[in-house]
Amino acid sequence: MNHATFAVAGLLLSFAAPGVEAAEASYPSRPIRFIVPFVPGGPSDILARLVGQKLTESMGQQVVPDNRGSVGGLLGFELGAKAAPDGYTLTMATYSGLTINPHVFLKLAYDPQRDFQPITQLTAGANVLVVNPSVAAKSIREFVALAKAKPGQINFASTGAGNLLATELFKSVAGIDIVSIPYKGTGQATIAIVSGEVQMFVMNPLVAVPNVKAGKLRALGVTTAERSPALPDVPTIAESGFPGYLNVTWHSVVVPAKTPKPIVKRLHAEIVKILKQPDVKSLFLTQGLTPVGSTPEQLSALIREESIMYAKLVKQIGYKPQ
Repeated sequence: MNHATFAVAGLLLSFAAPGVEAAEASYPSRPIRFIVPFVPGGPSDILARLVGQKLTESMGQQVVPDNRGSVGGLLGFELGAKAAPDGYTLTMATYSGLTINPHVFLKLAYDPQRDFQPITQLTAGANVLVVNPSVAAKSIREFVALAKAKPGQINFASTGAGNLLATELFKSVAGIDIVSIPYKGTGQATIAIVSGEVQMFVMNPLVAVPNVKAGKLRALGVTTAERSPALPDVPTIAESGFPGYLNVTWHSVVVPAKTPKPIVKRLHAEIVKILKQPDVKSLFLTQGLTPVGSTPEQLSALIREESIMYAKLVKQIGYKPQ
């Protein structure tokens, strides 16, 4: 390359850099898409609409939820991973989409650790094992006894890799044979279990707690090591006779890899501020979720660690990737 070419290249860069910096400084200057990899009505949708509305108020641009329901949320995660890295596409990411999907699907069109830039973990909480009130079981032990008496005759709802794997682990430790009925999202699965179309569901507390308190569902156990403050009378699955059983649900916000650091920093600051608002904290806690607000680095480490953990779990229970 000659001196003239170097000079032209330098001139082009001198014009390009201020433009990029100006775009970052004026961010956001247009509406932001918030991809929800599941159908409306589920926990991801509820969280995205809450956070999206709060971001709209604080950032001065409309944040628009974009539901892309599919099995495992695969379509939504793929769209989020392949979007332009300019801060105008966020993805509401479940723990299953980032840490479990790579180990339970044979073909994945995105790589959680390569294709996404973490912003922050929003929440953490216990999934809740619920049954339709018509099921003749008032405890985990009674449900296991019922399932053993009727092998292959009890159905459970599955909406993605997270709750499917949580249920498969429960099946393994309890030694029972119950049948998965897949749904595109928690909203559809909730309708199914409330109506009695399926008998059991390991579901997110954001949707489980209101239905349990309304008497539409019966909670038999929670999946964490300690009881949920939202359902203090409901024992853990571990204390119900299956020590060591553990499953923690969480949601996070991610953007495409290579999103500029100033934009990542701005989004992180805005979302953490939202999680500290009294009305948001109160809503989460009453529904069994704990606000988190981790750094991008902490979320990245969590994704790596749990991905390793779930890879081992998939092999341990003998689950065959689909």
